[in-house]
Amino acid sequence: MPAAALKAKPTQSTAKHPVLLDLPYAPVEKRPLPPGRPREWYITHNRRLKALRLAIALLDTGVYMPNQARNETIRSTAQTIGVHPPSDTTCHMVRALMRYAR
Repeated sequence: MPAAALKAKPTQSTAKHPVLLDLPYAPVEKRPLPPGRPREWYITHNRRLKALRLAIALLDTGVYMPNQARNETIRSTAQTIGVHPPSDTTCHMVRALMRYAR
């Protein structure tokens, strides 16, 4: 079979057309965290979960690069999906997740 026949057909990119979030956002059912850990572990764990939720929401809205995700953009996305406004540390974590996922 010729190599040209194996090439996939190009598809339309959604990068030029951001996809709107499906609202209302339904959070996943919460499970209890494991007991007996230091308080700092719970704070970091919840911060990571929040950063991951925000990174996914930003990707869904068409923000693909960390330099596009300023603190204001991240905080407005948090308001859109119904999450408390993130701190500067959480915003930094969101950008780090977007950077290292590439």
